[in-house]
Amino acid sequence: MRINSNWLALCLWGASVGLAHGEIAIFACEPEYAALAKELAPEADIYSATTALQDPHLVEARPSLIAKMRRADVAICAGAELEVGWLPMLQQKSANPKMRSGALGLFFASDHVETLDQLTRTDRSMGDVHRAGNPHVHLSPPRMLKIAEAFSARLQALDPDNQAQYQANLVRFSERWQQAMSHWQQQGESLAGMKIIGFHSSFRYLYDWLGITQVADLEPKPGVSPSSAHLASLTERAEQGDVSAIVQASYQDKRPGAWLSERTEIPVLVLPMSVGGDDNSQDLFSWYQNLVTQLTSVR
Repeated sequence: MRINSNWLALCLWGASVGLAHGEIAIFACEPEYAALAKELAPEADIYSATTALQDPHLVEARPSLIAKMRRADVAICAGAELEVGWLPMLQQKSANPKMRSGALGLFFASDHVETLDQLTRTDRSMGDVHRAGNPHVHLSPPRMLKIAEAFSARLQALDPDNQAQYQANLVRFSERWQQAMSHWQQQGESLAGMKIIGFHSSFRYLYDWLGITQVADLEPKPGVSPSSAHLASLTERAEQGDVSAIVQASYQDKRPGAWLSERTEIPVLVLPMSVGGDDNSQDLFSWYQNLVTQLTSVR
């Protein structure tokens, strides 16, 4: 795609505004990306629009969020249509040229990795699905490393005066992350072949990385609330005896999983979808460790 040189110059000029004090303002759509930004730019002014206890699909474009985006130099979001219901409103209402679609200040993580479950077509009958693929790419440690590399490069382009520091932060993060990935893979070796019943496709990337298979879903269709008839049908699947756990995110309705667990005696795992989801998930490293530890506890 050809980029207009005047538009590129405007983006670069806009990105430099507000950096006079050496502090870049980062607007993160989700807490995992706020945590990543903290690893790569610890001196930055970082704000997360959501918490791990919120469904990132469903966010209200509140005045406080508009004000934060208005002052941001760069926004980091999941992309792949995850924020399609609220981010465009923030972009419009904030009137921040750095946040315009296509501007250097707007960074979508999913644009820098290969997404799973891409679709050639979508319609309402399919439920809450994304043509660009599953947007929860933060649950893949290898993809998070690629995202870190891409976001660091974007920070360096927007804030060249601090390029050396961003590079050093990336090297430090990459070394720690690769060591941690090796440890998590070793710890999670027993999870290969594990079968679970899930809630939505929230942990799709984590399962793919660890070799776990989601054999059924508490939702009859993505984004559709579980019905009594659908839950009853899942008891038949559970009777096969090969399901280790019912897994759901901390922000999802606890009642369907509890109902199924009571009738099948399959344990329920409520996992934090992101950093800050529980007391053992205070940064990216402890969050991933927590996920692997909880999954191995029911294997």
